[in-house]
Amino acid sequence: MSFNDIFGHSKPIGILQNAMRQDRLAHAYLFHGMDGIGKRKVALTFAKALNCRQESFDACDSCISCIKTDHKNHPDIEMIEAEGQYIRINAVKDIQERMKFSPMEGRKRIVIFIEADKLNNAAANALLKTLEEPSKSNIILLITARPYQLPITILSRCQQLRFNPLPQEVVAKLLRERFSLDESQARLLAAASGGSMGKALDLNREAFLALKKEVLDLVADTTSDSPLRRLSFIRFLNDDKREILDKLEILKTFFRDVLIFKETQEKEGLMHQDRLDLISVFAGQRTAEKILTGIRAIDQAERQLAQNANKSLTLEVMMFRLP
Repeated sequence: MSFNDIFGHSKPIGILQNAMRQDRLAHAYLFHGMDGIGKRKVALTFAKALNCRQESFDACDSCISCIKTDHKNHPDIEMIEAEGQYIRINAVKDIQERMKFSPMEGRKRIVIFIEADKLNNAAANALLKTLEEPSKSNIILLITARPYQLPITILSRCQQLRFNPLPQEVVAKLLRERFSLDESQARLLAAASGGSMGKALDLNREAFLALKKEVLDLVADTTSDSPLRRLSFIRFLNDDKREILDKLEILKTFFRDVLIFKETQEKEGLMHQDRLDLISVFAGQRTAEKILTGIRAIDQAERQLAQNANKSLTLEVMMFRLP
């Protein structure tokens, strides 16, 4: 895989390629952004490009160096991951010993720390010493979704590159083209993923599809506008935080479909085409303004829950604002 094969992340990739062209590489980089958006993929492609025999500031995917990297047996590219809960000091010390010597085959030795926020205190202190004594032949890449859990002394010694969530249309395109999902399912998972391809793939399982059915069945049961049924729906929604957010995303995409169908009377582009009967009922009974108010209420609830607001109160307020 070369940089050209990676969807999104043009800004950090451009920074890395410019650094290679100008021979102004940092000795340490911090790749940070939400889980499952491709930070590891960019890190491995960067490592390949640095040692590619073609020297084209990208990976050729055909030279012996690129092939070894793809097969995870390049002697100068190492990935460090947590053993259990933490990355421990022994892993850092092993790397420090090897970094005393020149790379065995490539121009650079690249050490990639996966979930670098899992460095325990001893390992972080040991790594700091390495960062304070940079070597031109060694590059350290730290990957994390939680940079705030790393010591400021480490953060300050790395060039930081932020990776943003992937656009929904990119996630949907990847799901269609690489995983053969149909249009409506790809759009639903892309919307629920928050821009994370990893989360979209995790959601593409029977449990999530069953959750979708459960949510929409309960939505159908609230069409009578009974307060007791709405309270029952609130109890169903009030789960652990991740489950709540998944349920709210399904609910929001449903009301989005209702709004689209009300305006167009077309099923094209709907995420829940299998529930067209329910979408049609909701669209016929509600004004566009009320549907939009409902979508905004769900958006507001998601933001408040992300800020650790009271779950029960937030869901109650949202539920009684839904059309």
